[in-house]
Amino acid sequence: MNVASQLFEVARRLPDRPAVSWDGGALTFRSLTDRVSRMAGQLAQQFSPGDRIALCMENTGEVIELFFACWTAGLCVVPTNAKLHAKEVGYIVESSGAKALVTTPGLADALAVLERDVPLVCTGTDRYRTLLGDTSLQPRVVEATDPAWIFYTSGTTGRPKGAVLSHRNLLFMSLAYLADIDMLDERDTQVHIAPLSHGGGLYSLPHLFKGSHQVILGGSFDPARTFEAIERHPNVTFFAAPTVLTRLVHHQGAQRAKLETLKTIYYGGGPMYVADLKRALALFGPRLFQLFGQGESPMTITGLSKRLHAQSDHPRYEALLGSCGYPRTGVAVKVVDGDDREVPFGEIGEVVTRSDCVMQGYYGNPKASAETLRHGWLHTGDLGSMDTDGLLTLRDRSKDMIISGGSNIYPRELEEVLLRHPEVLEAAVVGRQHAEWGEEVVAFIVLKPGGRASATDLDRLCLENVARYKRPRDYQFVDSLPKNNYGKVLKTELRQKLQGGAK
Repeated sequence: MNVASQLFEVARRLPDRPAVSWDGGALTFRSLTDRVSRMAGQLAQQFSPGDRIALCMENTGEVIELFFACWTAGLCVVPTNAKLHAKEVGYIVESSGAKALVTTPGLADALAVLERDVPLVCTGTDRYRTLLGDTSLQPRVVEATDPAWIFYTSGTTGRPKGAVLSHRNLLFMSLAYLADIDMLDERDTQVHIAPLSHGGGLYSLPHLFKGSHQVILGGSFDPARTFEAIERHPNVTFFAAPTVLTRLVHHQGAQRAKLETLKTIYYGGGPMYVADLKRALALFGPRLFQLFGQGESPMTITGLSKRLHAQSDHPRYEALLGSCGYPRTGVAVKVVDGDDREVPFGEIGEVVTRSDCVMQGYYGNPKASAETLRHGWLHTGDLGSMDTDGLLTLRDRSKDMIISGGSNIYPRELEEVLLRHPEVLEAAVVGRQHAEWGEEVVAFIVLKPGGRASATDLDRLCLENVARYKRPRDYQFVDSLPKNNYGKVLKTELRQKLQGGAK
C-alpha cells in the first residue's frame, strides 16, 4: 500500500480539520491533499516511478506536502538535514542518484553551487509554483517493498550510507507508534521542534494518518517558543533529542510553564542519563516515552512506556530508567556475541533486531548491506544486555567501548555517575591511547553556568560508585561538547582532540 493513501482517506473523513500550520501558512486536510494531488500530477510527468527526489529544507509546511506528493507519484524522498554543508548535500544527491533537489529560501544561495549537477527548485519561487499543475493524481499503486524514504546516516566515522525504507517500513513504524505510544485522533497536535528530515518528520505519519494537526516551528530550537506552543494547542506531542529535553528542563521559564495540555514527549537518538531523566520527570510528569531505534529501523526497536517512567515504586526503578525498555510490538530483539550467537541473559553483546521496520539495505552499497543485515538481523553496532524479562539496557556504541589493561570499560556507566554531581551539566567519557594499559579513561566535563567542581570532587564521586580501575585518569573541563546536527555528542572529535588532531 502506498503510504500516501492514508492521507487521502483522512481528507475524505475530515476535510476541514487543520492538517498543517507553520509560520508561512496553514492547510486543512482538503487543501493539503488538493495541493499534493496536483503536485503529484506534475511530478509524474517529469519523473519515473522509483526516481529519488532530494530535499534540503528548513522546517516548513512544504516539506510535508512534498513528502506526500512524491509518494503519490510513486517517487522516493531523500531528506537531508538543513544544517549540512553544500558539499555534504552534494554527496547525498550524487550517492542517491536524486533527479532533483528542493530547498527553501534560507538555503538556496548556499546550495546554488549544486545546480550544475542537479535541478534545484526553491519554495516560494515560480519554479516551485509550476509544480502545482492542473492535472490531479491519486496515489499510484506501489509494491510494499518499493523505496519511500532514504535516510542517510550522520557519517561520524566515514561517508554516510543511505538506509532505504520502504512503504511497508513506514506503515509498520506508524502502526507500532499507535500500538505502543499513543492512540491518536483529530483532537491531537504534534508540534515539530526537531528537523523534519529526521525522526520528527517520520513521526508526522502516524499523526496525519489519524487526522492530528501538525504545527511546525521554524528557525532554531527555542525553549520559550516550545513552551508557548504547548500552552496554545490541545493534546500536544513532540519529539526531543535528550540534549533538547535537557535544555527545556534547564530553561529559565520551565518552572512557570503551563503543561496541562501536554500529552507526550517521545525522546531518543542518544543516551538519556538517569540524573537528567529524573529532572525531566519532575518537570513534565508521566508524559515521557523513550525510543530506541536508528535510521535503519526508525525509532522502532525498543521503548520505555510512560507508565514505566512513572512507576517510582517499582523494585527496579533505577534499572528501568537506565534502560531503553522492552521490544516494541512486532519487533524481535536479542543480544549476540561476535559469532552472532545469542549471549546469556545479563551478558553484554551487540544488539540485533528483526521486524518489518528494518530497512531494505543501504542504497547502492551491497557490501555494507550484507554486513549489517547478515543472517536476517539488523546489527545495530550498539552494545547492551538483556534481562530475563526482555528489558534491554544499552552500554555503549561498540566503537566507544574502552579497553584498559584488558578490561572492558563502558563510558556510559561513568557518564551516569558524573552527572549525579549537582554542578555537572554534561559529561562525555572517551579512551586515550596509553603505552602500558592500551587505553586510559578521560572525562570531558561541562559545568552548569556558575558551577564549581574540581577533578578531586569528581574523582571522589567515581570512587564511591565504580571500581577503581574504571575511574577517569584525567578530567578536562570544557565550555561545550561537540555535537552533530541531531544533537549527538561527537566522541570521535573528542578522541582526536586528545591525540592533538583537533583543529
